[in-house]
Amino acid sequence: MVASELNVCELADAELVRRIGSGSAREAEAELVRRMVPRVRLYGLRHLRDQQAADDLTQQVLITLLEALRAGRLRDPEKLVSFVLGTCRMMVLDQRRGTQRKQRLLEQFGADLLAPAQSFLPQLDYGQLRRCMQNLKERERAVVLMTIYDEQTSTDVARFLSVSESNVRVIRHRAIHQLRDCMGVVA
Repeated sequence: MVASELNVCELADAELVRRIGSGSAREAEAELVRRMVPRVRLYGLRHLRDQQAADDLTQQVLITLLEALRAGRLRDPEKLVSFVLGTCRMMVLDQRRGTQRKQRLLEQFGADLLAPAQSFLPQLDYGQLRRCMQNLKERERAVVLMTIYDEQTSTDVARFLSVSESNVRVIRHRAIHQLRDCMGVVA
């Protein structure tokens, strides 16, 4: 096995590409990746100026490269480096376009996104909600409070009230329907 690793390390890039295209050599893939990582990462650092982004670019380019080589989409194995650098360039351009698109959207809609979330929600009349809760039967009120306010499961509520879980779900459904009607919410 050491002899085959030495043989793979001594092969030219084009020969590695041919072996990968034939689908027979995982060692050739590993060697090609080992050779291409520094080049792709350096390209990413120069053009993206961020280590994490360069690492992400390296991973994306190498995945694309291996998929292309396994599928035999590289016509001329001698042009491997050109293919890799072209793939790098296209992915960096795609990333920049995406960043610019996000920036334009933020400029256009950013003020709406940064507005307080409560401005989108209707104002709740807590006095009316209190009166509506008081109008519920005691068991209905207990089910609503235990499931919504105390965040208890239907099983826990059923055990506490000595009723079945399905009964708890029916009581909760009817109580919420009554609360909506009382609050004037149109469903």
